[in-house]
Amino acid sequence: MTDVRNIDIALASIHEPWQPHRLTSINDYDVKIAKFSGEFVWHTHPETDELFLVHSGEVTIQLRTGDVVLRPGDIYVVPAGTEHCPRAESEAAVLMFEPKGTVNTGDAGGERTAPLREL
Repeated sequence: MTDVRNIDIALASIHEPWQPHRLTSINDYDVKIAKFSGEFVWHTHPETDELFLVHSGEVTIQLRTGDVVLRPGDIYVVPAGTEHCPRAESEAAVLMFEPKGTVNTGDAGGERTAPLREL
């Protein structure tokens, strides 16, 4: 991709929560953007870390050892193999950095598994 991407414009095109969209890619990683609302599913990414950067709103990354609360501008890395469940009481916008091919529900699968969409 050689085009400039604007995060706010990209977010305006996303209408459903928990639907990851590829904002861009760098090397073997995708930079994904999604809206979070409500609670996701408990899951693990056994082979990779997952980076969350909150653009707007507030997100809680629930961990079995305690919650991590993220506000705009906050960044947090969930280590590979760590069970987690993102939650947002009201709509939040989040960027995620993950290796290409990483499934949003990790090892949990289920109806919240969504294909990566292109912007």
